Amino acid sequence: MKSVKRLGKIKKGPDVIALNIIGYLFCGLIALFCLVPFLMILSGSFSSEAAIIKNGFSLLPQDFSLEAYKTVFREPMTVMRAYVNTIGLTIAGTAAGLILQTMTAYVLARKDFEWRNYFSFFFYFTTLFSGGLVPYYILMSNTLNLKDSYLALLLPLLFSVYNLLIMKSYIMAIPESLVDAAKIDGCGEVRTLFKVVIPLIKPALATVGLFIALAYWNDWYNAMLYIKSGSKYPLQYFLYQQVNNIEAYKKLIANNAVSSSIINAMSLPTQTLKMALTIVVTGPIILAYPLVQKYFVQGITIGAVKG
Repeated sequence: MKSVKRLGKIKKGPDVIALNIIGYLFCGLIALFCLVPFLMILSGSFSSEAAIIKNGFSLLPQDFSLEAYKTVFREPMTVMRAYVNTIGLTIAGTAAGLILQTMTAYVLARKDFEWRNYFSFFFYFTTLFSGGLVPYYILMSNTLNLKDSYLALLLPLLFSVYNLLIMKSYIMAIPESLVDAAKIDGCGEVRTLFKVVIPLIKPALATVGLFIALAYWNDWYNAMLYIKSGSKYPLQYFLYQQVNNIEAYKKLIANNAVSSSIINAMSLPTQTLKMALTIVVTGPIILAYPLVQKYFVQGITIGAVKG
């Protein structure tokens, strides 16, 4: 045991230590560049509108104010309902999207599937040509009758050819001998997928799942097209409407000739409101990154071992 432990310890030379220091400094510098804009947004959300207009943005709050957050949470139940809608759509869409894209990728990755090249071309063809917005809107609204329905927010982002290609490439890297061994042991296709393949593609599941979750979390365009009921608004579209309402109100007041009205219009939070909305929107989704980060590292390690 002592000899094994001694073999496991590798002495690092000065060149290796120097490369590690340079790597850590470079990664730290990149992380700092990514962190500074977020800190400026955070400080801007706690600053007053007048200070932002006069001095611009800074790393520290200027003339500390909670007016932007008061405007966002003026109707807390409405905000919570938008949060619930977005969280529900994100969870349901991510789970359903992962299942559909994993099953499709597994079929297309199997070399014994005779028509896999034809189906692969069919999926690839949809990335080059589309029917356009008008036929798509008619399909969703008139043909499928999904207007003002949660399905209008769920279905458009459920399947992505780009995510399918990622999943297919990762599944094709799995040795065929494992699938053949599962068949010899009496496993069917479904059991082989869920018992053999899926445990080996956790990094791909984490990556694609994060892409799908971000797409659902940031979606507001489909809500603008199809959703009319305020109770079904997702968070992004609800906050987008708040910004538009504030800006329209400021223009309406500023058009008056009364100087006090102009002062009131200037005091309404617009820039700080955008900063606060950014914090409100990005805060919860940031928590998803630590949950999947370990799978990214695992995927890099597996790739290095295979190489």
